[in-house]
Amino acid sequence: MQFTKMLIPVVSSFALTFIVMPLFIGYFRMKKEGQVIREEGPSWHEKKSGTPTMGGLVFLIASVISTIWVSLWQHQMTLSSWITLFILVLYGGLGFMDDSIKLFEKRNLGLRAWQKLLGQIIGGVIFLIVYVHEGFPLAINVPGLGSLHLGVLYLFFVLFWLVGFSNAVNLTDGLDGLVAGTAAIAFATYAIIAQHEGRTDILIFCLTILGGLIAFFWFNHKPAKIFMGDVGSLALGGALAAVSILLHRELSLLLIGLIFVIETASVMIQVSVFHLTGKRVFKMTPIHHHFEMLGWSEWRVVLTFWAFSLVCSIIYLSLFL
Repeated sequence: MQFTKMLIPVVSSFALTFIVMPLFIGYFRMKKEGQVIREEGPSWHEKKSGTPTMGGLVFLIASVISTIWVSLWQHQMTLSSWITLFILVLYGGLGFMDDSIKLFEKRNLGLRAWQKLLGQIIGGVIFLIVYVHEGFPLAINVPGLGSLHLGVLYLFFVLFWLVGFSNAVNLTDGLDGLVAGTAAIAFATYAIIAQHEGRTDILIFCLTILGGLIAFFWFNHKPAKIFMGDVGSLALGGALAAVSILLHRELSLLLIGLIFVIETASVMIQVSVFHLTGKRVFKMTPIHHHFEMLGWSEWRVVLTFWAFSLVCSIIYLSLFL
C-alpha cells in the first residue's frame, strides 16, 4: 500500500475523533457526569474525580467508520477485517456497559467479573469460528523455530490471548495518556508488520486505530480533559490480540505489548504474595502506581513506559521482521 494511501485511514479516524471529542466532553460536563476514582488508588488522584470518561467510545466509532469505508474503497474488506472489527466492538460494548454502571450509579464497580469474562469468551468463540472457517492454521509461530501445531489446544490459546490482553490493557489504563501512547506504539508496530506481509486489510485497521489514538491523546494528556474508560481499554487489548493472531505472530505481543504483560504480572504477584505472606512486593499495583508511590511524577512514569514500549517494538522489528 502506497504511503499516501496509508495516510488516508489515519487522517480519517483522526479527524472524526478530533471533531467529535470536544462535543462529547461538553455533553458530559453539561450533565455533570464524570469518573469515580477508586478509593484504594493514590490519594492525589482524587482531584481527577468528576473528569469525563468513556472517551474511548469516540475513537472506536471513528475507527470502525474509517476501517469500513477505506477498506471498501481499497477493495480490502475481508473476513479478517470484519472479525477484527467485531472483537473491537464487542469488547468495547462490554466496557461501555461497565463504564455506564460505574458512571450513572456513582460507584467504582461495574459489571461483575464473571459477566465481563463470559462476554469476552463468547466473542472469542465467534472469532474462532471465523478463524477456522478461513482455514487459518491451528499453530503458533515461534520465532526461530517455525510453526508449532497445537491442534485443538490452539483454540484455548486464542481465548486466553483475547481475554488476557483485553484485561491487561484495561489494567494499564490508570494514568493520563499511558494507554493512548503505549497502544499507539503497538498498533503502529503491527501496521509496519502488516505492510511488510502484504496484509492490507489488517494494515488499514491498525492505521485507523492509530489515527484515533493520536487525536484522543490531545484530550487525554495530563491534565486529562477526558478518560478512555473501559470501553476503550478493553477494546484495544482485544483488538491487539486479534491482530497478532491474524498476522500469525501471536507471541510477538509478549514483546510488543510487554508493558501490558508487566502491569498484569505486577498485580498477580502482589495478590499471590500478599495472600501467602501478608506482605507486599510493590507499594501499589498495577506497577505504574508503584513508581508514583516512589515519588515519580505522572509524566515521568508515562514517558518512561512509552519509551520502554518503543524500545520493545524496535527490538522486535529489528530481530523478526
